[in-house]
Amino acid sequence: MYRFAPAAELRDVTMRDGLQLTGKILATERKLEIIRTLVDLGVPALEIGSMARADKVPAMANTLEVIGELTAAELARCWVWVATPRYVEKAAAAGARNFQYCFSASNSHNEANIGRSTEVSLAAMPDAIDIARSVGGAVELCIATSFTCPFEGHVPADRVIEIANDERATGATDIVICDTLGQAVPLQVSSLIERVRAETPDRRVVFHGHDTWGMGVANTLAAISAGATMVDGSLGGLGGCPFAPGASGNTSSEDILFATRPDWFEPETLAALVTVSEGLLAELDEPMRSNTVQGARSNAGAFEWVL
Repeated sequence: MYRFAPAAELRDVTMRDGLQLTGKILATERKLEIIRTLVDLGVPALEIGSMARADKVPAMANTLEVIGELTAAELARCWVWVATPRYVEKAAAAGARNFQYCFSASNSHNEANIGRSTEVSLAAMPDAIDIARSVGGAVELCIATSFTCPFEGHVPADRVIEIANDERATGATDIVICDTLGQAVPLQVSSLIERVRAETPDRRVVFHGHDTWGMGVANTLAAISAGATMVDGSLGGLGGCPFAPGASGNTSSEDILFATRPDWFEPETLAALVTVSEGLLAELDEPMRSNTVQGARSNAGAFEWVL
């Protein structure tokens, strides 16, 4: 069976970035069911929730409950979105050990998304790292609006590199480069990922893309070819940022897997993912944005990936 090279791990972000724009709230038990199904199917990493304020992002209100119900082995594969040291502290107390400390390259989006300047967020990062280390945890530096900002437009690559190289972020194990609005194109993505790898300390590079302009899979493959070793996706292309006008769904996890073909992904795995994805999106009254899911439901019965 065809395998894409070089390989990168998928992190499914359905339970955080996927859910944060939906109008319906998933119960803790339902979230746990989906998380454990994805783990059992072989998904290597998941983003399971956010410490954002419940009044701002209601879908994340039960994140601490979800963390508290997962085992240590399950949590080793799970990431939680945080924006302050206090968020890290609360999530760590519940059992989380992997923290995605996120702020924006553009100051305007950081003010809209987190309620503070980019500089304030960066200045607090050493405390977040210290808290995570005190419980044996890890912190990612997650740079939102790495390409464009809904309020400021183009974001210079030098700005992203400046943040990545800031000494206050040196304790981060990974750097996540985010195409928050889904407006980047493959050459932009490969160029920035290559620069991050070449000009920052030796850390894992992660790419988080959206499919607003139909470039999600192409950008993800460009990121992998440029050296990203983890990429984010969401079931059925679900998601978007409530504080970024113009942002639509994430790149579909199914589409990324169909393009990259990791060893654990087989036609039977796709069939199970399709069942989970279709059930969830129907439950949430959300449209299916995955081309792979739609292809799997086609009439081309001679193709092994068709259900």
